[in-house]
Amino acid sequence: MNTVFLGPPGVGKGTQASELAVEFGIPHISTGDILREEIKAGTELGELAQSFIDDGNLVPDQVAVDIIRHRLQNPDARAGYILDGFPRTVPQAEMFERLLEELESKLDRVIYLEASEEVLVRRLSGRRVCRACGKIFHLVNMPPRTEGVCDACGGELYRRPDDEPESVRHRFRVYQEKTADLVRWYEEKELLTRVPGDIPRQETYEMLKKIFSDQPAGETPES
Repeated sequence: MNTVFLGPPGVGKGTQASELAVEFGIPHISTGDILREEIKAGTELGELAQSFIDDGNLVPDQVAVDIIRHRLQNPDARAGYILDGFPRTVPQAEMFERLLEELESKLDRVIYLEASEEVLVRRLSGRRVCRACGKIFHLVNMPPRTEGVCDACGGELYRRPDDEPESVRHRFRVYQEKTADLVRWYEEKELLTRVPGDIPRQETYEMLKKIFSDQPAGETPES
């Protein structure tokens, strides 16, 4: 199953996608991770991407598509994949559609994980990161044994600036504005399935497992 995951920051796309990838034996393809790997490996695409980043610019759509093309041609993606982080706009989705036609493939489903602004604010504003080793904690879901101190290395825990409540609200609204047309575009193609991302994580995961097993595209399974 070739799947795209959509959803606002903090909804749990990466966590759910990673666990489903293991469950179903397909790769979780994060465009951010691919970009970092290409840059680290010093490939031609990585060097091109780095040139834009060094100039303070976003990587152009065509470069992103070329990186994805390269990744989807790897043998582990032949049985399916979960693509996380692309596309983000309708023009990107149209380019991705043309890429799949070129590869004689198709997109089977788009999962849209939904959550309210208030839920995402609570989730992200409770996150704490170790300054020394980068380990992530959560004041409610995974608190450290000692307040403000990393369990792993004893480093100081802090809240990232983009996890401040007002920053989270801004990120959420920007995401909603940028992806509203993309969500409608995939709905019109009857590829989009909406899944609640503001319920307990395991409940969301069980719903996603049903979808990956046998649920028709466009339908949300009952929990």
